[in-house]
Amino acid sequence: MLKKIEDIPVEQKDKLTLEAHFATPIYTLFKPEYLDVVQNISKKRLKAVKKEKGLNEHYPVLMSDNFFDDPSLEPFVSFVGQTSWNILNEQGYAMQNMVVQFTEMWTQEHHTHSLMEQHTHRFGSQIVGFYFLDVPPDAPRALFYDPRQGTVQGSLPEGNPDQLSFATSVVNYEPKPGLFIFTNSWLAHSFTKNISKKPFSFVHFNLTVAPNLQPVQADPEVEIV
Repeated sequence: MLKKIEDIPVEQKDKLTLEAHFATPIYTLFKPEYLDVVQNISKKRLKAVKKEKGLNEHYPVLMSDNFFDDPSLEPFVSFVGQTSWNILNEQGYAMQNMVVQFTEMWTQEHHTHSLMEQHTHRFGSQIVGFYFLDVPPDAPRALFYDPRQGTVQGSLPEGNPDQLSFATSVVNYEPKPGLFIFTNSWLAHSFTKNISKKPFSFVHFNLTVAPNLQPVQADPEVEIV
Protein backbone atom coordinates (compact mmCIF):
# COMPACT_ATOMS: atom_id res chain seq x y z
CA MET A 1 0.00 0.00 0.00
CA LEU A 2 1.40 3.42 -0.99
CA LYS A 3 1.80 6.14 1.61
CA LYS A 4 0.26 9.51 0.86
CA ILE A 5 2.82 12.16 0.05
CA GLU A 6 1.18 14.57 2.51
CA ASP A 7 1.93 12.08 5.32
CA ILE A 8 5.69 12.41 4.77
CA PRO A 9 7.49 15.32 6.53
CA VAL A 10 8.87 17.99 4.16
CA GLU A 11 12.50 17.35 5.11
CA GLN A 12 12.12 13.66 4.21
CA LYS A 13 10.41 14.00 0.84
CA ASP A 14 13.71 13.52 -1.01
CA LYS A 15 14.88 10.70 1.27
CA LEU A 16 14.00 7.15 0.26
CA THR A 17 12.62 4.91 2.97
CA LEU A 18 13.71 1.29 2.65
CA GLU A 19 11.10 -1.31 3.54
CA ALA A 20 12.24 -4.84 2.69
CA HIS A 21 9.22 -7.11 2.19
CA PHE A 22 8.66 -10.73 1.09
CA ALA A 23 11.72 -11.96 2.94
CA THR A 24 13.23 -15.43 2.45
CA PRO A 25 14.11 -16.75 5.92
CA ILE A 26 16.81 -19.35 6.55
CA TYR A 27 17.54 -20.44 10.13
CA THR A 28 20.73 -22.03 11.48
CA LEU A 29 21.53 -23.49 14.90
CA PHE A 30 24.56 -25.40 16.18
CA LYS A 31 23.54 -28.33 18.45
CA PRO A 32 26.27 -31.00 18.52
CA GLU A 33 24.69 -32.82 21.47
CA TYR A 34 22.57 -34.90 19.07
CA LEU A 35 25.50 -36.06 16.95
CA ASP A 36 26.35 -39.34 18.69
CA VAL A 37 22.87 -40.84 18.77
CA VAL A 38 21.94 -39.64 15.28
CA GLN A 39 25.25 -40.88 13.87
CA ASN A 40 24.69 -44.28 15.45
CA ILE A 41 21.23 -44.74 13.91
CA SER A 42 22.35 -43.33 10.55
CA LYS A 43 25.36 -45.62 10.19
CA LYS A 44 23.33 -48.72 10.99
CA ARG A 45 20.64 -47.86 8.46
CA LEU A 46 23.06 -46.79 5.75
CA LYS A 47 25.02 -50.01 6.23
CA ALA A 48 21.82 -52.00 5.68
CA VAL A 49 21.05 -50.08 2.49
CA LYS A 50 24.57 -50.54 1.14
CA LYS A 51 24.44 -54.28 1.89
CA GLU A 52 21.13 -54.62 0.07
CA LYS A 53 21.67 -52.32 -2.92
CA GLY A 54 25.38 -51.51 -3.07
CA LEU A 55 26.77 -48.13 -4.15
CA ASN A 56 25.95 -46.93 -7.66
CA GLU A 57 29.15 -45.67 -9.32
CA HIS A 58 27.21 -43.14 -11.43
CA TYR A 59 25.12 -41.81 -8.52
CA PRO A 60 27.36 -42.52 -5.51
CA VAL A 61 24.90 -41.66 -2.76
CA LEU A 62 23.31 -43.83 -0.06
CA MET A 63 19.92 -42.97 1.42
CA SER A 64 18.48 -44.59 4.51
CA ASP A 65 14.83 -45.34 5.14
CA ASN A 66 12.72 -42.98 7.28
CA PHE A 67 13.44 -43.05 11.01
CA PHE A 68 11.39 -40.25 12.58
CA ASP A 69 9.50 -42.94 14.53
CA ASP A 70 12.64 -44.50 16.07
CA PRO A 71 12.21 -44.34 19.89
CA SER A 72 15.93 -43.77 20.48
CA LEU A 73 15.72 -40.50 18.50
CA GLU A 74 12.71 -39.08 20.36
CA PRO A 75 14.56 -36.02 21.81
CA PHE A 76 16.03 -35.16 18.39
CA VAL A 77 12.72 -35.67 16.58
CA SER A 78 10.81 -33.64 19.18
CA PHE A 79 13.30 -30.78 18.89
CA VAL A 80 12.99 -30.69 15.10
CA GLY A 81 9.19 -30.81 15.30
CA GLN A 82 8.84 -28.12 17.96
CA THR A 83 11.34 -25.85 16.22
CA SER A 84 9.46 -26.21 12.94
CA TRP A 85 6.18 -25.29 14.67
CA ASN A 86 7.85 -22.28 16.29
CA ILE A 87 9.25 -21.09 12.97
CA LEU A 88 5.88 -21.17 11.22
CA ASN A 89 4.18 -19.53 14.20
CA GLU A 90 6.76 -16.72 14.39
CA GLN A 91 6.49 -16.19 10.64
CA GLY A 92 2.87 -15.21 11.19
CA TYR A 93 0.99 -18.34 10.15
CA ALA A 94 -2.12 -19.39 12.11
CA MET A 95 -0.61 -22.30 14.05
CA GLN A 96 -2.65 -22.17 17.27
CA ASN A 97 -4.87 -25.10 16.26
CA MET A 98 -2.32 -26.85 14.06
CA VAL A 99 0.38 -29.46 14.59
CA VAL A 100 3.43 -30.35 12.51
CA GLN A 101 3.91 -33.89 11.25
CA PHE A 102 6.94 -35.54 9.65
CA THR A 103 6.64 -36.71 6.08
CA GLU A 104 10.31 -37.73 5.79
CA MET A 105 13.44 -37.92 7.94
CA TRP A 106 16.31 -39.86 6.46
CA THR A 107 20.10 -39.77 6.17
CA GLN A 108 21.98 -39.13 2.93
CA GLU A 109 25.63 -40.14 2.50
CA HIS A 110 27.25 -38.55 -0.56
CA HIS A 111 30.46 -40.17 -1.75
CA THR A 112 33.07 -38.67 -4.07
CA HIS A 113 31.51 -36.77 -7.02
CA SER A 114 27.97 -37.08 -5.65
CA LEU A 115 25.77 -33.98 -5.50
CA MET A 116 22.18 -32.91 -4.93
CA GLU A 117 20.45 -31.11 -7.79
CA GLN A 118 18.29 -28.02 -7.28
CA HIS A 119 14.74 -28.83 -6.15
CA THR A 120 11.90 -27.91 -3.78
CA HIS A 121 9.68 -30.10 -1.60
CA ARG A 122 5.99 -30.13 -2.56
CA PHE A 123 2.90 -32.19 -1.72
CA GLY A 124 2.01 -30.30 1.45
CA SER A 125 5.48 -30.00 2.94
CA GLN A 126 5.97 -26.73 4.86
CA ILE A 127 9.38 -26.93 6.55
CA VAL A 128 12.54 -28.51 5.20
CA GLY A 129 15.84 -28.90 6.99
CA PHE A 130 19.20 -30.54 7.48
CA TYR A 131 21.35 -31.77 10.36
CA PHE A 132 24.95 -32.30 9.32
CA LEU A 133 26.91 -35.35 10.46
CA ASP A 134 30.14 -36.17 8.55
CA VAL A 135 31.70 -33.10 6.96
CA PRO A 136 35.15 -33.82 5.50
CA PRO A 137 37.49 -31.18 4.02
CA ASP A 138 36.24 -29.96 0.63
CA ALA A 139 32.71 -31.06 1.54
CA PRO A 140 29.76 -29.72 -0.51
CA ARG A 141 28.13 -26.37 0.20
CA ALA A 142 24.40 -26.01 0.77
CA LEU A 143 22.91 -23.64 -1.83
CA PHE A 144 19.60 -21.76 -1.59
CA TYR A 145 18.08 -19.93 -4.55
CA ASP A 146 16.06 -16.73 -4.94
CA PRO A 147 12.45 -18.00 -5.16
CA ARG A 148 11.04 -14.96 -7.02
CA GLN A 149 10.33 -15.79 -10.65
CA GLY A 150 10.51 -12.16 -11.68
CA THR A 151 14.09 -11.73 -10.54
CA VAL A 152 15.14 -15.01 -12.15
CA GLN A 153 13.85 -13.75 -15.50
CA GLY A 154 14.78 -10.10 -15.40
CA SER A 155 17.54 -9.31 -12.89
CA LEU A 156 20.81 -7.63 -13.82
CA PRO A 157 24.26 -9.17 -13.28
CA GLU A 158 25.49 -8.90 -9.71
CA GLY A 159 28.05 -6.17 -9.06
CA ASN A 160 29.96 -8.40 -6.63
CA PRO A 161 28.81 -12.06 -6.47
CA ASP A 162 30.96 -12.60 -3.36
CA GLN A 163 28.95 -10.03 -1.37
CA LEU A 164 25.38 -10.50 -0.10
CA SER A 165 23.05 -7.82 -1.45
CA PHE A 166 19.56 -7.33 -2.87
CA ALA A 167 21.05 -8.52 -6.18
CA THR A 168 22.14 -11.90 -4.73
CA SER A 169 20.49 -14.82 -6.50
CA VAL A 170 22.12 -17.74 -4.64
CA VAL A 171 23.38 -18.00 -1.06
CA ASN A 172 25.60 -20.78 0.22
CA TYR A 173 26.20 -22.25 3.66
CA GLU A 174 29.25 -24.16 4.85
CA PRO A 175 28.13 -27.31 6.70
CA LYS A 176 29.75 -28.44 9.92
CA PRO A 177 28.92 -31.40 12.17
CA GLY A 178 26.06 -30.58 14.53
CA LEU A 179 24.69 -27.68 12.47
CA PHE A 180 20.95 -27.42 11.78
CA ILE A 181 19.47 -25.53 8.84
CA PHE A 182 15.70 -24.91 8.68
CA THR A 183 13.75 -23.10 5.98
CA ASN A 184 10.40 -23.10 4.20
CA SER A 185 9.86 -25.99 1.81
CA TRP A 186 9.13 -23.71 -1.14
CA LEU A 187 12.75 -22.51 -1.14
CA ALA A 188 14.79 -24.30 -3.80
CA HIS A 189 18.04 -25.81 -2.57
CA SER A 190 20.90 -28.02 -3.72
CA PHE A 191 24.36 -29.23 -2.71
CA THR A 192 27.54 -28.80 -4.70
CA LYS A 193 29.57 -31.83 -5.76
CA ASN A 194 31.52 -33.70 -3.11
CA ILE A 195 35.13 -33.49 -4.26
CA SER A 196 36.43 -35.03 -1.05
CA LYS A 197 37.64 -38.64 -0.93
CA LYS A 198 35.54 -39.14 2.21
CA PRO A 199 31.74 -39.32 2.39
CA PHE A 200 29.62 -36.31 3.34
CA SER A 201 26.45 -37.08 5.30
CA PHE A 202 23.46 -35.32 6.81
CA VAL A 203 19.93 -35.93 8.04
CA HIS A 204 17.29 -34.45 5.74
CA PHE A 205 13.79 -33.84 7.07
CA ASN A 206 10.44 -32.52 5.81
CA LEU A 207 7.39 -31.60 7.85
CA THR A 208 3.80 -30.79 6.95
CA VAL A 209 0.98 -29.16 8.93
CA ALA A 210 -2.37 -30.62 9.96
CA PRO A 211 -5.31 -29.59 12.20
CA ASN A 212 -4.83 -30.42 15.86
CA LEU A 213 -7.88 -32.63 16.26
CA GLN A 214 -8.92 -33.03 19.88
CA PRO A 215 -10.40 -36.41 20.87
CA VAL A 216 -14.18 -36.39 21.23
CA GLN A 217 -15.22 -36.58 24.90
CA ALA A 218 -18.22 -38.64 25.90
CA ASP A 219 -21.18 -36.60 27.18
CA PRO A 220 -23.26 -38.55 29.72
CA GLU A 221 -26.27 -36.37 28.98
CA VAL A 222 -26.33 -37.37 25.32
CA GLU A 223 -28.30 -40.52 24.64
CA ILE A 224 -27.25 -42.67 21.73
CA VAL A 225 -30.15 -44.40 20.01
